Amino acid sequence: MVDTAVVIVFSVFILLVGISFSRTGRNLKSFFAGGESVPWFIGGLSLFMSFFSAGTFVAWGAIAYKYGWVSVTIQWTMCIGALVTGLYLAPKWKATGNLTAAEFIKARLGSKVQKSFIYIFTIVSVFIKGSVLYSVSKLVSASLGYPIIPVTVVLGILMISYTAVGGLWAVMVTDILQFVVLTAAVIIILPLVFKEAGGVQHFVDNVPKDFFHLVNGEYTWWFIIAFAIYHIFYIGGNWTFVQRYTSVNAPKSASKVAYLFAGLYILSPIIWMLPPMVYRSINPGLTGLDTENAYIMVCKQVLPVGLLGLMLTGMYFSTSASANTALNVVSAVFTNDIYKGSINPGASDKKLMFVARTSSWFFGIFMILIALGVPYIGGVVEFTISLGAITGGPLLLPPIWALFSKRLTGKATINITVVSLLVNLLFKMVIPYINHYKLSRGNEMLLGVLLPLVLLIVHEFIISKRNGISQDYLGYQRYKADKKETVLQISEEEQQAIKAQNVFGLKMIAFSLMFIGVLLLILALITSKSSGLVTVIAIAIMLGAVIPWRAAKK
Repeated sequence: MVDTAVVIVFSVFILLVGISFSRTGRNLKSFFAGGESVPWFIGGLSLFMSFFSAGTFVAWGAIAYKYGWVSVTIQWTMCIGALVTGLYLAPKWKATGNLTAAEFIKARLGSKVQKSFIYIFTIVSVFIKGSVLYSVSKLVSASLGYPIIPVTVVLGILMISYTAVGGLWAVMVTDILQFVVLTAAVIIILPLVFKEAGGVQHFVDNVPKDFFHLVNGEYTWWFIIAFAIYHIFYIGGNWTFVQRYTSVNAPKSASKVAYLFAGLYILSPIIWMLPPMVYRSINPGLTGLDTENAYIMVCKQVLPVGLLGLMLTGMYFSTSASANTALNVVSAVFTNDIYKGSINPGASDKKLMFVARTSSWFFGIFMILIALGVPYIGGVVEFTISLGAITGGPLLLPPIWALFSKRLTGKATINITVVSLLVNLLFKMVIPYINHYKLSRGNEMLLGVLLPLVLLIVHEFIISKRNGISQDYLGYQRYKADKKETVLQISEEEQQAIKAQNVFGLKMIAFSLMFIGVLLLILALITSKSSGLVTVIAIAIMLGAVIPWRAAKK
């Protein structure tokens, strides 16, 4: 009863936070890019939480329960991807001066390539976030005992409405809050789960001998290497994350966004994955898709009253943040690059904002339908990893290559993307049914990331022998020169509006952190389990609220 009340109170609070940003979306730049002046540390935390979702608890939690430490190894590949992104890719994206990745693709590779990528990216993004929505719906359904279909529909509608109202700043504030809530909850879980397991030594003695190996089962070193390469493409080229690099004020700030993400992903996988790993020693009998419930089962068993509700809400809204970010970017691309770019170039800001919010609803409903179908495709682990292997390299690598290459053409980009996608689909969906040959998890991922890379290298080599620079690149250089000459100075009024938006965002973060601290203090008073630890964390969060408040004052 208390957990359900916490879910309701915290959910209503988060929705009110989103509604409070409804007046800050004056135009596309403010709605989708925060006026391109978002503080880098806010962008970095938001990137971390946009990447993070209930899928972390369901998919990686299932791997942690079944195979152990390899779940941490897998997530460390994300740190490698972020470091490479911070060094080379994030500043390059910011230096393009484009609002979205799609805008860059149009300028560098042509409108035909842009439209093709938009259609494919939109479909893939909605599929991915559908699996994310399924993950959190399963958690809520298993925890509170509600049927999964109505839970999926209700949670999906809440996600869409939040994004459609608030824009990028609303999404980022939610990101920060969930980072704090989930970190606090996991810190509380860790000592409790070890106590429940009978101590560290009992845990070590009651799990398989290979449980602490860096690689295990189908997750081999080849898979880890391929996944690391994949995450360079994914973190450095996914349109959702590119938005975090373009919404800060300078290339150096864009690098800092990626570096903060990398730093957080060094320690956080260990903290996140220990509870389901320890639960293996408490309840070793989970099999099949039931392993996806390992995380929530350990939470139900050890968390104090009210904290399960807070954890669930944190999981939901962290997932919401991830899905919201994708919806925000897909909506931005559709509004900025299709509607404004091709359908109605002279549309007013008011009209564009209407299209932006309406498209968020359209793509969001499609996301709900995908979530309802995930159980019929083999579960979230199979769905997530296979979708990444099939689409990650073909879709994300060519635009990244175009950031550096003078020879890549729009035609070559389309050919390489289509060939790579078709070959990946052939080995995933056709060959296994023809002769029952199926690639291992590692080989599937290697094929997905190496095939487009090899094709791009071959194209670059062939063109270099002809001493050719593509006409598409020369056209892009002219575009950049024209854009530099015609850049408009931001009016004093717009500068003040951007400043006011950012100050409001920082103050809302401070206020929200204070609210979470007070909520935890109340829960500490009504629980008899770990009340001292909950109180200490609550006070730490309330003291942390001073940081964004002081930043707002500056």
